[in-house]
Amino acid sequence: MTILTVHSETAFEPFERYADHSEIATRLNRIGVMFERWKTDRPLHENSDSEAILAAYGDAIDRLKSLYGFQSADVIQVSPDYPEREALRQKFLSEHTHSDFEVRFFVGGRGLFYLHPDDKVYIVLCEAGDLISVPAGTWHWFDMGARPDLKVIRLFTTPEGWEAQYTGSDIAARFPKLEEYMERCG
Repeated sequence: MTILTVHSETAFEPFERYADHSEIATRLNRIGVMFERWKTDRPLHENSDSEAILAAYGDAIDRLKSLYGFQSADVIQVSPDYPEREALRQKFLSEHTHSDFEVRFFVGGRGLFYLHPDDKVYIVLCEAGDLISVPAGTWHWFDMGARPDLKVIRLFTTPEGWEAQYTGSDIAARFPKLEEYMERCG
Protein backbone atom coordinates (compact mmCIF):
# COMPACT_ATOMS: atom_id res chain seq x y z
CA MET A 1 0.00 0.00 0.00
CA THR A 2 1.36 3.40 -0.98
CA ILE A 3 1.42 5.80 1.97
CA LEU A 4 2.38 9.45 2.52
CA THR A 5 2.98 10.69 6.04
CA VAL A 6 3.98 14.22 6.96
CA HIS A 7 6.10 14.96 10.03
CA SER A 8 7.76 17.82 11.83
CA GLU A 9 11.45 17.86 10.97
CA THR A 10 12.16 17.44 14.70
CA ALA A 11 9.88 14.48 15.52
CA PHE A 12 8.70 11.33 13.80
CA GLU A 13 5.07 11.24 14.97
CA PRO A 14 3.04 11.98 11.81
CA PHE A 15 0.47 14.75 11.81
CA GLU A 16 -0.86 13.96 8.32
CA ARG A 17 -1.42 10.55 6.70
CA TYR A 18 -2.67 9.73 3.19
CA ALA A 19 -3.28 6.37 1.51
CA ASP A 20 -5.40 7.48 -1.46
CA HIS A 21 -3.27 7.96 -4.59
CA SER A 22 -5.04 11.11 -5.75
CA GLU A 23 -4.73 12.68 -2.28
CA ILE A 24 -1.04 11.74 -2.18
CA ALA A 25 -0.51 13.33 -5.61
CA THR A 26 -2.36 16.50 -4.58
CA ARG A 27 -0.43 16.84 -1.31
CA LEU A 28 2.96 16.22 -2.93
CA ASN A 29 2.15 18.61 -5.77
CA ARG A 30 2.01 21.41 -3.16
CA ILE A 31 5.74 20.92 -2.58
CA GLY A 32 6.57 20.56 -6.28
CA VAL A 33 6.81 16.75 -6.30
CA MET A 34 5.07 14.87 -9.10
CA PHE A 35 3.41 11.61 -8.11
CA GLU A 36 1.58 9.41 -10.61
CA ARG A 37 0.23 5.89 -10.98
CA TRP A 38 1.21 4.07 -14.16
CA LYS A 39 -0.33 0.96 -15.70
CA THR A 40 0.59 -1.02 -18.74
CA ASP A 41 -1.56 -3.07 -21.05
CA ARG A 42 1.35 -5.37 -21.88
CA PRO A 43 2.01 -8.43 -19.77
CA LEU A 44 5.24 -8.30 -17.78
CA HIS A 45 6.76 -11.21 -15.96
CA GLU A 46 9.04 -11.22 -12.94
CA ASN A 47 11.95 -12.08 -15.23
CA SER A 48 11.15 -9.49 -17.93
CA ASP A 49 14.33 -7.81 -19.11
CA SER A 50 14.98 -4.06 -19.21
CA GLU A 51 14.04 -3.78 -22.87
CA ALA A 52 10.61 -5.36 -22.29
CA ILE A 53 9.98 -3.18 -19.23
CA LEU A 54 10.91 0.04 -21.03
CA ALA A 55 8.73 -0.96 -24.00
CA ALA A 56 5.77 -1.73 -21.73
CA TYR A 57 5.89 1.78 -20.27
CA GLY A 58 7.11 3.45 -23.48
CA ASP A 59 4.18 5.85 -23.91
CA ALA A 60 4.45 7.19 -20.35
CA ILE A 61 8.25 7.46 -20.61
CA ASP A 62 7.99 9.28 -23.95
CA ARG A 63 5.48 11.73 -22.44
CA LEU A 64 7.93 12.61 -19.65
CA LYS A 65 10.85 12.83 -22.07
CA SER A 66 8.85 15.30 -24.15
CA LEU A 67 7.72 17.36 -21.14
CA TYR A 68 11.03 17.52 -19.27
CA GLY A 69 13.76 16.81 -21.79
CA PHE A 70 14.87 13.47 -20.38
CA GLN A 71 17.50 11.95 -22.64
CA SER A 72 17.61 8.41 -21.31
CA ALA A 73 15.84 5.80 -19.24
CA ASP A 74 17.12 2.61 -17.68
CA VAL A 75 15.98 -0.12 -15.32
CA ILE A 76 17.75 -1.00 -12.10
CA GLN A 77 16.96 -4.09 -10.06
CA VAL A 78 18.19 -4.81 -6.55
CA SER A 79 17.32 -8.13 -4.97
CA PRO A 80 17.72 -9.38 -1.37
CA ASP A 81 20.79 -11.39 -2.40
CA TYR A 82 22.51 -8.52 -4.27
CA PRO A 83 26.09 -8.69 -2.92
CA GLU A 84 26.58 -4.92 -2.52
CA ARG A 85 23.09 -4.15 -1.20
CA GLU A 86 24.26 -2.69 2.13
CA ALA A 87 26.79 -0.34 0.48
CA LEU A 88 24.16 0.75 -2.04
CA ARG A 89 21.62 1.31 0.74
CA GLN A 90 24.06 3.43 2.76
CA LYS A 91 24.79 5.61 -0.28
CA PHE A 92 21.22 6.96 -0.25
CA LEU A 93 20.48 7.05 3.52
CA SER A 94 22.04 10.49 4.10
CA GLU A 95 20.21 13.67 3.17
CA HIS A 96 21.31 14.98 -0.22
CA THR A 97 20.21 16.91 -3.29
CA HIS A 98 20.76 16.59 -7.02
CA SER A 99 21.16 19.22 -9.72
CA ASP A 100 18.63 17.26 -11.79
CA PHE A 101 15.23 15.67 -11.21
CA GLU A 102 15.25 12.31 -9.47
CA VAL A 103 12.55 10.36 -11.29
CA ARG A 104 11.73 6.82 -10.26
CA PHE A 105 8.97 4.50 -11.40
CA PHE A 106 8.50 1.36 -9.32
CA VAL A 107 7.91 -1.58 -11.64
CA GLY A 108 8.14 -3.91 -8.64
CA GLY A 109 9.03 -3.91 -4.98
CA ARG A 110 9.04 -0.85 -2.76
CA GLY A 111 11.17 1.93 -1.32
CA LEU A 112 10.84 4.84 1.08
CA PHE A 113 11.47 8.42 -0.05
CA TYR A 114 12.00 11.07 2.62
CA LEU A 115 11.49 14.60 1.27
CA HIS A 116 12.63 17.65 3.24
CA PRO A 117 11.76 20.73 1.16
CA ASP A 118 10.73 22.92 4.11
CA ASP A 119 10.29 22.56 7.88
CA LYS A 120 8.50 19.22 7.42
CA VAL A 121 9.55 15.73 6.34
CA TYR A 122 7.28 14.01 3.83
CA ILE A 123 7.74 10.24 3.82
CA VAL A 124 6.43 8.39 0.78
CA LEU A 125 6.25 4.62 0.72
CA CYS A 126 6.36 3.87 -3.02
CA GLU A 127 5.31 0.49 -4.41
CA ALA A 128 4.76 -1.11 -7.79
CA GLY A 129 2.91 1.29 -10.10
CA ASP A 130 4.13 4.48 -8.37
CA LEU A 131 6.11 7.21 -10.12
CA ILE A 132 7.75 9.94 -8.07
CA SER A 133 9.71 12.91 -9.39
CA VAL A 134 11.79 14.80 -6.85
CA PRO A 135 12.69 18.28 -8.16
CA ALA A 136 16.31 19.36 -8.49
CA GLY A 137 17.64 20.93 -5.32
CA THR A 138 15.11 19.22 -3.01
CA TRP A 139 16.69 17.81 0.15
CA HIS A 140 15.83 14.12 0.45
CA TRP A 141 17.06 10.63 1.21
CA PHE A 142 15.92 7.13 0.28
CA ASP A 143 15.77 3.71 1.94
CA MET A 144 15.42 0.48 0.00
CA GLY A 145 15.48 -1.63 3.17
CA ALA A 146 17.91 -4.14 4.64
CA ARG A 147 16.76 -6.82 2.17
CA PRO A 148 15.84 -4.74 -0.88
CA ASP A 149 13.59 -6.15 -3.53
CA LEU A 150 12.88 -3.52 -6.12
CA LYS A 151 12.81 -2.95 -9.85
CA VAL A 152 12.78 0.70 -10.89
CA ILE A 153 12.81 2.73 -14.11
CA ARG A 154 15.06 5.78 -13.84
CA LEU A 155 14.94 8.81 -16.17
CA PHE A 156 17.84 11.23 -16.71
CA THR A 157 18.40 14.51 -18.54
CA THR A 158 22.16 14.01 -18.16
CA PRO A 159 24.08 11.25 -16.35
CA GLU A 160 26.13 13.73 -14.32
CA GLY A 161 23.00 15.55 -13.11
CA TRP A 162 22.25 12.70 -10.77
CA GLU A 163 25.38 13.05 -8.66
CA ALA A 164 24.42 13.35 -4.97
CA GLN A 165 25.45 16.49 -3.11
CA TYR A 166 25.24 15.64 0.61
CA THR A 167 23.93 18.28 3.00
CA GLY A 168 25.92 17.08 6.02
CA SER A 169 22.74 17.07 8.13
CA ASP A 170 22.04 14.23 10.56
CA ILE A 171 18.26 14.50 10.06
CA ALA A 172 18.01 11.09 8.37
CA ALA A 173 19.23 9.41 11.56
CA ARG A 174 16.23 10.84 13.46
CA PHE A 175 13.69 9.04 11.27
CA PRO A 176 12.94 5.32 11.09
CA LYS A 177 14.30 3.16 8.32
CA LEU A 178 11.98 1.23 6.00
CA GLU A 179 11.35 -1.77 8.26
CA GLU A 180 10.52 0.31 11.33
CA TYR A 181 8.39 2.66 9.26
CA MET A 182 6.37 -0.32 8.00
CA GLU A 183 5.81 -1.51 11.58
CA ARG A 184 4.70 1.91 12.77
CA CYS A 185 2.81 3.30 9.79
CA GLY A 186 2.19 0.49 7.31
